[in-house]
Amino acid sequence: MASIMRDFSEKRDFYRMQVNSEVRLTDSNGNQFQGVCKDLSGTGMQIQSERAFEEGAELHALLPSSNDKFPPFESQVTVLRCTPSAEGYLLGTAITEVKR
Repeated sequence: MASIMRDFSEKRDFYRMQVNSEVRLTDSNGNQFQGVCKDLSGTGMQIQSERAFEEGAELHALLPSSNDKFPPFESQVTVLRCTPSAEGYLLGTAITEVKR
């Protein structure tokens, strides 16, 4: 049985999938914002946003499906970090609940 060697930087429980897809974010007040989901893993997602969010902010995230046979990915996320970037802000989020 062959073992797959992973680079030290990728020794994580879930691989990150490069997504680069629009995502709709809704804050706790019902305000909606557009963003781009840069990557997705089993426990979180990295989101490019024009708006900054505080660490600990709870957001509803809706990632549309590109295939009619599959529903959109809908989840509740918590902002772990928010760092300035050339396009606005880069959010590191943890998925706390998968709705569908």
